[in-house]
Amino acid sequence: MFSRHLTARRRVIVDTDAKNEADDQFAIVHSLLSPSFDLRGIIPAHFGFRPGRSERSMLDSRDEVDLILGLMGLTGTVHVANGAPYALPNAKTPVPSPGAELIIEEAMRTDVGPLYVAFFGPLTDMAAAVLMEPRIAEREVIVVWIGGPPYDDQPSAYWPEFNLSNDIVAANVVFASELEVWQIPMSTYVLTSVSYAELDEKVAPCGKIGDYLVRQLVEFNAKQECRPMECRNLGDSPAVGVMLNPFCGRFVERTAPTFTADGSYDFGVTHRPIRVYESIDTRFLFEDFFAKLQQFAAGAARENAAQSG
Repeated sequence: MFSRHLTARRRVIVDTDAKNEADDQFAIVHSLLSPSFDLRGIIPAHFGFRPGRSERSMLDSRDEVDLILGLMGLTGTVHVANGAPYALPNAKTPVPSPGAELIIEEAMRTDVGPLYVAFFGPLTDMAAAVLMEPRIAEREVIVVWIGGPPYDDQPSAYWPEFNLSNDIVAANVVFASELEVWQIPMSTYVLTSVSYAELDEKVAPCGKIGDYLVRQLVEFNAKQECRPMECRNLGDSPAVGVMLNPFCGRFVERTAPTFTADGSYDFGVTHRPIRVYESIDTRFLFEDFFAKLQQFAAGAARENAAQSG
């Protein structure tokens, strides 16, 4: 396969609140299967504290990352560094963690190209890293964030956006810094739906990991108090898509806003320009994922057959 002979690769760190819902898992697997990614680490992230939910959310995310790696036969091949267990207490106090240290270490390297840090949840670990080592804001670091409410819709329909709500302070630290930011807000990431039918056809047959991805999504949906459904948006996957192809969607340049305490935008206090994606090429995004997963499963099946024969 030609894709396995790439000579140039981009450094990537994935920061994920993996056990929060059922879509991070797809984006994690897509990252692991993309040969143009030099995946320097996965950082399990917290997903806040809410009544009736886990009080060890970061560790739950760690367990989920470890499970995914195990199902893919990749345990021990990817560095996993725990992120912060909770949000920043204020805009000047970091929450140190192995994950934040990993970001700093990779950002301060001088012998390689840009570092992409993709956040599928809150920006806690990025904010902690820049507070711990402000010089990383001067480095070639691209923060890709799935988060923030729509820019043009009525706030009552969307506030507070979940990833933002889990650490508004951290979002303000990152948006006020000189870091390059590619934001994929809620109005964009919700337009990434897949149906049970296509998952049954294209994902479930792909070995242990394919079966798990579909099963855990269906089980998560079944627990939700809403109308019966046979689909879900894979809202974290656009972060992978824009790292694979920066033109995997239409984007505009905006001055970075500040976030208010209720999670809305304050355009009275703005910062340097950031990139905001307004659409995503879902054909490219999902067909690339389906193809890579199918290739991975076929390779694993051949290897198992060779070992048993």
